[in-house]
Amino acid sequence: MDVTTPLSTLVPAAREGDQNAWNAIVDRFLPLVNALVRGYRLAEADGDDVSQTVWLRLVEHLGALREPDALPGWIRTTTRNECLRLLTTRGRVRPVDPQDHGGLDAVEDDIADDDLLAVERRNLLREAMAELPAARRELLLLLLADPPVGYEQISERLGIPIGSIGPTRARALEQLRRTRALRGLGPDLVGGER
Repeated sequence: MDVTTPLSTLVPAAREGDQNAWNAIVDRFLPLVNALVRGYRLAEADGDDVSQTVWLRLVEHLGALREPDALPGWIRTTTRNECLRLLTTRGRVRPVDPQDHGGLDAVEDDIADDDLLAVERRNLLREAMAELPAARRELLLLLLADPPVGYEQISERLGIPIGSIGPTRARALEQLRRTRALRGLGPDLVGGER
């Protein structure tokens, strides 16, 4: 087995403990993990930690992966989540010189981490919206438009009764929460309980 072997063959073989299948999966997706880690501009040691954690999580969860072709998305999402987790953790721990003026009181939150998290959330939301059917995606975009679009205009544009807009919005939001892009994020990032 090598990196060109179909995932439908590699994943079941790796589940059964085939070392060649595991090696092929790692060889195939390590460049993806490394590229994502580089995008977060982590130190080399932190990037190695993230990579190691991703492969450990894969060992833990490969048995639960129902669709072998979903593996690239799973690896991408897990890598992003681990990078964000690491950045969040790093944001809470700051080296300071106690001899310096202000000492521990001088430590401020790193705005760059917050900006990075916001960008990542927007990217995940874009991916999730792309997974929705066109009609539901269009409804959500109209409801978020600035300046706001009235229900009468939405009804006319989409050809649905005004009374259906609210229930359709609720179904669209629930479907959005269950998209592959947002699966695995906590309720605080998705916007509600599951």
